[in-house]
Amino acid sequence: MAEPELFHEPSSDDDRAGLNKGVARQTRYRQFLTEENIPIYENIIGVHNVRELDLGAWDRLGGNGAYIYLDGTDGIKGMFVLEVPGGAALKPERHFYHAIYLVVEGRGTTETWVDEKNKKVTEWGPGSLFYLPPNVHHRIVNATNERVLIIAATNAPPVFNVVFDEHFIFNNDYIFPAHYRDDQDFYKYDEKVYAVPFNKRAQARTNFYPDIVHSELPLDNQRAPGFRRIQPAWSGFEDESCGFIAQYPQGRYSRAHYHDAGAVLVCLRGKGYTYNWPVELGQTPWKDGHGDEVKVLDYVPGGLVAAAPGGGTWFHQHFGVADEPFRVINFWGGPTPLTYLGFDPESGAATNLNISQGGRAIGYAQEDPFIREQFQRELEAVGHSNTMPPSVYETDL
Repeated sequence: MAEPELFHEPSSDDDRAGLNKGVARQTRYRQFLTEENIPIYENIIGVHNVRELDLGAWDRLGGNGAYIYLDGTDGIKGMFVLEVPGGAALKPERHFYHAIYLVVEGRGTTETWVDEKNKKVTEWGPGSLFYLPPNVHHRIVNATNERVLIIAATNAPPVFNVVFDEHFIFNNDYIFPAHYRDDQDFYKYDEKVYAVPFNKRAQARTNFYPDIVHSELPLDNQRAPGFRRIQPAWSGFEDESCGFIAQYPQGRYSRAHYHDAGAVLVCLRGKGYTYNWPVELGQTPWKDGHGDEVKVLDYVPGGLVAAAPGGGTWFHQHFGVADEPFRVINFWGGPTPLTYLGFDPESGAATNLNISQGGRAIGYAQEDPFIREQFQRELEAVGHSNTMPPSVYETDL
């Protein structure tokens, strides 16, 4: 290791210590991604379809993969695409951070264990969603001759950026009792629908979902008339906001709303597009001449988009334009330093309420006229029309 450079004070009153120009330092997590030597997709707000991404050989895991480093997620959420070739198995691993895996293609099993003599084996297929707790050994096995493709979300960034010790991150044997039970029921699916303790919306308490693409979802109505939604609750996180699985009826769309960066939507069924724009542009950016500053991304199942990119507070609005309902998952990756509970900290008003009611959503009656007009054009292109109840455009609800 080279000797550290010694500090020299300014030589005169006209000089200042330090550099006047330099290169911004990368976070520890971003440095780790470079060391993994697989493709990194960054400086983007989303991906049309992860199936289209070029993947690289991933020596640490034994499969192929790529990191997805979306705007606004640095320090909050890590994401990657993982491919297991037909008939192959990944290398065993464990890590200090939490991870959630969503199966896009293929069938196989997950082996988890604390004691290698007592492995638990869980079978999964397309649409399966499961939780990998901290420090628990796990291995992914492909059960067919076709590839397995997985999208993963983790809370690795804050862990890497605080711990600074990869040996601690990947070789820690402490098992968190709140997050892992070493019994055969840990991955047993629970069909009951609970109420989230802090907001009373629908919640499922399980560590494994067989198929979130086709499962029934409870009626919610929050984001749009007919909107269906359920919130996963992983072991130890029953009183936390852990993302959600949601569905919009065909021909309907969400109200625009805003919150801090970090949320990422993955398309599960149908196809659609998302608008993103800074709150500084106001509630009617096209009408006010700022339409060219609105970011837009279209996607299909396996595509994803960052809500509120850029690390700040942005409006975002989601639209489904297909022959079937539009289903997405707000893909949680584990706890982060930022906690979003869905209520204004001062007034206590639910952020799902419209801005005029103390919330953070734009009512349909107040939205930019361009939004409804463009949605109708998109629907007509696929032989459909807007099915929103006319009353939503007449009242501030």
